[in-house]
Amino acid sequence: MGLVPAERSSSFAKMQSFRSLEPLLNVSLDQEVDQRPFGVDYGRLDNGLSYYVRCNPKPRMRAALALAVNVGSVVEKEDERGVAHIVEHLAFSATKKYTNHNIVKFLESIGAEFGPCHNAYTSFDETVYELLVPIDKPELLSEAILVLAEFSSEIRLSKEDLEKERGAVMEEYRGGRNASGRIGDAHWALMMEGSKYAERLPIGLEKVIQTVSSETLKQFYQKWYHLQNMAVIAVGDFPETKSVVELIRTHFGHKISKPDLPSIPQFPVPSHEEPRFSYFVEPEAAGSSVIISYKMQAGRSKTIKDYRDMLVESMFVTALNQRFFKITKRKGPPYFSCSASKDELVRQSKAFMMASYCKEKGTLEALESMLLEVARVRLHGFSEREISVVRALLLSKIESGYLERDQMESTSLRDEYVQHFIQGIPVIGIKYEAQLQKTILPCISASEVSKYAENLWTSCSCVIKIVEPRASAKINDLKNVVMKINKLEKERSITPWDDEAVPEEIVNSKPTAGNIVQQLEYSNIGATELILSNGMRVCYKSTDFSDDEVVFSGFSYGGLSELPENKYFSSLMGSKIAEEVGFFGHRPSVLMDMLAGKRVDVGAEAGQYMRSFHGDCSPLYLETALQLVYQLFTTDITPIEEAVKRVMQVEKENILARERDPSTVFVERVTEINYGKSYFFRPMRISNLKKVDPLKACEYFNSCFKDPSTFTVVIVGNIDATVALPLIVQYLGGIPKPSQPIFDIKSNYIKELPFTYPTTITREVVSSPMVEAQCRVHICIPTELKKGTMVEEIQHVGFLSKLLENKILELLRFKHGQIYGASVYDFLDGYLPCITTDLRGDISIYFSCDPKISSKLVDLCLDEILRLQEEGPLDQDVSTILEIEQRSHENGLQENGYWMSMILGSYQSRIYCGDVGTTFKILDEGRLKVRESLTPLTMQLALQRIVPFKNRHTVVVLKPQLSWFKWLTTFSEWTPNGRDAKILAGIAGLTVLALSLHRCSQKKS
Repeated sequence: MGLVPAERSSSFAKMQSFRSLEPLLNVSLDQEVDQRPFGVDYGRLDNGLSYYVRCNPKPRMRAALALAVNVGSVVEKEDERGVAHIVEHLAFSATKKYTNHNIVKFLESIGAEFGPCHNAYTSFDETVYELLVPIDKPELLSEAILVLAEFSSEIRLSKEDLEKERGAVMEEYRGGRNASGRIGDAHWALMMEGSKYAERLPIGLEKVIQTVSSETLKQFYQKWYHLQNMAVIAVGDFPETKSVVELIRTHFGHKISKPDLPSIPQFPVPSHEEPRFSYFVEPEAAGSSVIISYKMQAGRSKTIKDYRDMLVESMFVTALNQRFFKITKRKGPPYFSCSASKDELVRQSKAFMMASYCKEKGTLEALESMLLEVARVRLHGFSEREISVVRALLLSKIESGYLERDQMESTSLRDEYVQHFIQGIPVIGIKYEAQLQKTILPCISASEVSKYAENLWTSCSCVIKIVEPRASAKINDLKNVVMKINKLEKERSITPWDDEAVPEEIVNSKPTAGNIVQQLEYSNIGATELILSNGMRVCYKSTDFSDDEVVFSGFSYGGLSELPENKYFSSLMGSKIAEEVGFFGHRPSVLMDMLAGKRVDVGAEAGQYMRSFHGDCSPLYLETALQLVYQLFTTDITPIEEAVKRVMQVEKENILARERDPSTVFVERVTEINYGKSYFFRPMRISNLKKVDPLKACEYFNSCFKDPSTFTVVIVGNIDATVALPLIVQYLGGIPKPSQPIFDIKSNYIKELPFTYPTTITREVVSSPMVEAQCRVHICIPTELKKGTMVEEIQHVGFLSKLLENKILELLRFKHGQIYGASVYDFLDGYLPCITTDLRGDISIYFSCDPKISSKLVDLCLDEILRLQEEGPLDQDVSTILEIEQRSHENGLQENGYWMSMILGSYQSRIYCGDVGTTFKILDEGRLKVRESLTPLTMQLALQRIVPFKNRHTVVVLKPQLSWFKWLTTFSEWTPNGRDAKILAGIAGLTVLALSLHRCSQKKS
């Protein structure tokens, strides 16, 4: 499984502990899997409530909580469609104990952020409320569990609460009525046809959202929200579980179960022998796509045989995906990308799915290729070599989980126990699962994996769907493709799979090692800096956050901003062409097999101001990762015709897709108004693409990664210096330094992008033709930070952005009930690392809303900013953002990626002068200084100083172009089964691969 350093190390010892883990002896396939969840204090209160409590130290002093309700949208009556989701929304509005969104205020006051996709979701079969809370104060855990107890039986559901929340729910509904939402909804309806699931999307119906009464909500809540249908899950950094169980008993134990409760109904999904075909034309589609689905019955895993069958299925999916990827890298591929997946649809049904993204008018060719590959497996099977690669991949994945078994995130464990309660999915523990896989995987043969293809005949509840932006085929064309493949298979006219040879080594000959010419220790960040003999600077920090993780990133100043327009677009395409050719010295399809079983990922790019490479790996494969970096610097990329053709075709399709997207004109106008008309800010057009010179693109990319003396590399993770240093010296120090400097650009000489920030007030409405009305609002306020106080002012910008986001959400969501979410973010001059000028940038506010009230909401936003500048925020506002920032910082300090980002930020800071430890200290002290000085008055003054919006700001609003909206229609052709095509289907690129997100419709409060 790869090169292992000879020196003994902690990571090597842990690898050996996995490899020496004994397989299970005398395992019978009929042996039952323990249905009682592993590693958790699990039980049931007298009133029927289930509970799961587990001690887990990551993250420190945090608890991941959930209230899982075993009821979702599928139990709704016709006039209740959407009610389960609305109840979930209103839980955060008011309960018996908490009113006026005080639950939200409590969560934010303790640093637990609230917002879309944070706190709850409603699916077909369940509703789950989730909290991640600090527990460093004794009372916080108790109050958080009390919040869950309120959700279980005390949601108020008043008429006033409902009226306030309708707008937010409607905006969430409207947000899903884009191309990807339509395609997901329509495909779900076709898949589930004949089942109640087809007509119970969790978001519901617009008319129900607009008109449902609070009494209907109460009836649903009282009927289904019963303790027997619920479980409380608590996973966190607890000293023991008993006291947490007692807290659950305190807050839930007094609640009384009601007699004669309704049983939760089961809704079967019927199978069908005749395949279902559909062909959709979606004017806003981001590309042409083919989706093939095979529905299957889903049962609980009860025995070892069930677990073995699951492994066979996983091996088949992985092996097929390996082939699909290799096909995309061949001459004239039928699709740009294609993948297979397995998905649990609903309680009693799952699906095997294949989805491809192809050129326009190429869907029939893509469909033929996808069906042909499945038929090829049925006829000839996978080779033993293919399955050995798959086996290595699966063993590598379980090995990683085993190595980090004591460092799992509490949220991940919580989610496992939620699914145990909702779906009955066994939780058997990572050690036992590792032993099972080590026992079973070697015994699964290529022929057994190949037999899984027998489940994928088009007579096996198959649904075939084509999506295109313009019509180019008919249903009969799809049927003809199926008949053609069936005929070829029957005649055995399909040839076996032809695989390519794979080299043994990534590096043909090991480089001559360099040496360390200087070594510095920075005790304040626990890092060591090395200057290598070729000039490369390497800073490494060893941590114990994750036993199986090392992250790294290298950068050098000088990028696309240095280029004139006649070189810009060719150079812009350099990274894409180089990646397709293979910038590690091997074709991507070959490299995939070479890295099988090795947990390594490395990428590279040329940005506006710097060139960088980045990646992550297991400490066991640090040598492989550094070999790839060495190859990046020593490989000369030359354009290969077929690779260039593939890149250009994909880019062309992306351009056409962007032109079809109703929001493109909005995004481009926002950019133009706020930053100017320079070619740097313009998106690639077909006319630009035609002028791209592949040879110049490759020459530019080669020059980007040639001179190691200009690069700084930061490595953070489970690093054993005795193992890592020889590898660093050999593969990074062994990169040859060119005789003449390349990109020898210092940070204070970088050419700045030609931003032209607005100097006046601009308000503009952008109209765009749309299938369904969407409205987006972007407010931008230019700002400038003075050089002398820049460190503190950058911190102020972060705090002000969070303050504005909280106050706008509070105003437009909780008070007026007209938006679902709002984002406030800052942009500081592209983070140009230049020490000679003041820092320019802007603060932007973004939200979507009903087009009819956009102007009103813009005025409310601007009035709120003015009010904050004139009156200042409240003490509670300041304490809330301080708490959120502190909790986020505490969590980050336990993550390798956070430390890497902070160290990189110190090297790239405008104040860096050669001592990263000092720079880190100044930046950290700047953060603490601002935190300590933050009061309502200082925030008010900062708003006046940093956000001078009265005379300078822009507002751009996207609205539907009504003249087009009235006549724009959709084409839809279905199989003649009596079903009307009432739902317009569409696609946004490969959004179809995220069908499971539509299945769960994670509509979160």
